[in-house]
Amino acid sequence: MTQGGFPATRPSVVRDLGSADPARRAAAHEALARSYWRPVYVYVRLRWRRSPEDAQDLTQEFFTRAFERDYLSRYDPGKARFRTFVRTCLDGFLANEDKAAGRLKRGGGLTIAGVDFARFDADLAAHARSDEPDPERWFYLEWVRGLFADAVDLLRARCDAEGHGPAFTLFVRYDVEEPVDGARPTYATLAQETGLRVTDVTNQLAWARRAFRDIVLTLLRDVCASDEEFRAEARDLLGVDAS
Repeated sequence: MTQGGFPATRPSVVRDLGSADPARRAAAHEALARSYWRPVYVYVRLRWRRSPEDAQDLTQEFFTRAFERDYLSRYDPGKARFRTFVRTCLDGFLANEDKAAGRLKRGGGLTIAGVDFARFDADLAAHARSDEPDPERWFYLEWVRGLFADAVDLLRARCDAEGHGPAFTLFVRYDVEEPVDGARPTYATLAQETGLRVTDVTNQLAWARRAFRDIVLTLLRDVCASDEEFRAEARDLLGVDAS
């Protein structure tokens, strides 16, 4: 365990795609499906102009095919970042899916646990902008949103387990919720709302941000295939030099 009780770095699940152990390979595919279903779904909707129902089926079938045919284990970290490789595989899958003969019913293999496509589609409609038509950009943005959403959920679980409820509440109020009229609450306002001193608000927020950063880095390492890719993604997302 690292300082603060967060789990130490784990081997990348990307590397486990090529494991000789079938259970490890299956676990790696499931983890990557959970990490990538959002950007894959958005890309199918925006780049390939598919209906919500068609995009749902195609998203699940893509991950089923990726597992059955070991698409993702062919990744070469010397050529591109893993998320770029996933998008390239997706383009190939979608270009060929109408030509495939005798395939399973769409979506008829893998079910991605915990995915609510209808709720996500409503969220997509709410924040999609007509002046941002680049599907590749949306693929990246949804990958980031999914990573951060998972990190918030893990931070909530850690705060519940360790008695840091006030820190999580403050973190959500200040760093997660959309600002009202473009302005975030002041620390004095947060102190009044929570019954804490301003110095306590400062300390609690600092703790929550450090914990969130550690969680993001751990999740990020899982979906990077090399230390070089991990450091590059950490610089892009958090502006930090991670080791």
